[in-house]
Amino acid sequence: MNLAFLGLFGTLMAAGAWRVARAPRPIIRRLIYLLIHCLYRLRFRGRRFIPAKGAALVVCNHVSFMDALVVGGASPRPLRFLMDRPIYDSPWLNWLFRLVGAIPVDSDRHDPGSVRRALEEVSRALRNGEVVMLFPEGRLTPDGEVHAFRRGLETILARDPVPVIPAGLAGLWGSWTSHCDGPALSKRPRRFRARVALYFGEPVSPRLARRDRMEARVRALKAEADDWACSVGHGLGSKDSGSKDLDSKGSGKS
Repeated sequence: MNLAFLGLFGTLMAAGAWRVARAPRPIIRRLIYLLIHCLYRLRFRGRRFIPAKGAALVVCNHVSFMDALVVGGASPRPLRFLMDRPIYDSPWLNWLFRLVGAIPVDSDRHDPGSVRRALEEVSRALRNGEVVMLFPEGRLTPDGEVHAFRRGLETILARDPVPVIPAGLAGLWGSWTSHCDGPALSKRPRRFRARVALYFGEPVSPRLARRDRMEARVRALKAEADDWACSVGHGLGSKDSGSKDLDSKGSGKS
């Protein structure tokens, strides 16, 4: 009996390892989903706007070093995302970034040709029908507000015209992974189970997805997300202490 049980257990473990090795991104996305639900009280809205199949771009405001995990965990599909080369090359996390298909990018001043290579990889991903996420501000916000979008969005769409899904993220400004009260990651964590809201908007056709239009849409979504994430009277002792997915309740219109 014990040998049979051990054999079955070993078979299941081998099958699980084979599945992870064959398709790691969906498994990692689920693990990230569980992680962010442990760290934050989350509210998602509009996740249905991410297409079940086919290429798309997701554009979001950039608040903290946790943003990619929150957006990636919230997405119903695995996301490819652009990230700074120095972070991508982290000796502790590079293996994970490679596994999830992160796309490193650095300034041409530090690494000539880096931007071109990153754009080519984004193009390959979109032509393969993947969803790519980017932070068009190009840097973490220094003050919690949405800043001007850079030209990378329009450059990508000129090569690969795909639908663009705006997203507004709120609740992470003030965390130790944001630039609030000093450089990110230079402070001790002070909050646990903070309220974090991520609202996706309806897809915008590539023909209409100009920088100014998408920036305005992300600003509006962030303002709506702020209403919940930053509302007064909802502290850690509040009854609203769990995670919510407004789409699952049929009330998540963006």
